[in-house]
Amino acid sequence: MATKEERREKVIEVLNQARSMELQAIHLYMNQHYNLDDMDYGELASNMKLIAIDEMRHAEQFAERIKELGGEPTDQKSKKVERGQKIEVIFNYDSTEEDDTIDAYNQFLLVCRENGDSISEKLFETIIDEEQAHFNYFDAIKGHIEKLGNTFLSRIAGTPSSTGLADQGFVINAQNA
Repeated sequence: MATKEERREKVIEVLNQARSMELQAIHLYMNQHYNLDDMDYGELASNMKLIAIDEMRHAEQFAERIKELGGEPTDQKSKKVERGQKIEVIFNYDSTEEDDTIDAYNQFLLVCRENGDSISEKLFETIIDEEQAHFNYFDAIKGHIEKLGNTFLSRIAGTPSSTGLADQGFVINAQNA
């Protein structure tokens, strides 16, 4: 049987894996935010920025939990960020990324449960719900682009990209609306 310290290390390991995935998502979504803004798709750019802010909050939550458990939060991204994506690629790519994240986090949640850490398990449950909201948004936009193409994109072209002082992210912003 594993000791308490060994069980704790397994949880810290998955928390750090999740943190590295969040760090990658932050960089990806901010890069996409800038590109969408440059392409004059303001509404899409502002939502991308809010989603990146959600991911920043997730990375911070994972780091705080890692520190509570006596670990050291990683500062490494899980993989290289894809840059310069075309609008036809962005939302398909992001919906796949979010779907993969949800799958991984469900597995990480099980590691927390198996190692007796209900607090980390609840953290994953909460973040999975928010990642699902991101997936739903990306998947919907992907569907609009696939079905409506330039008609959809021309409707969004020229929309404002300002998120004002909103620092609460996409999920929290939507809950307050």
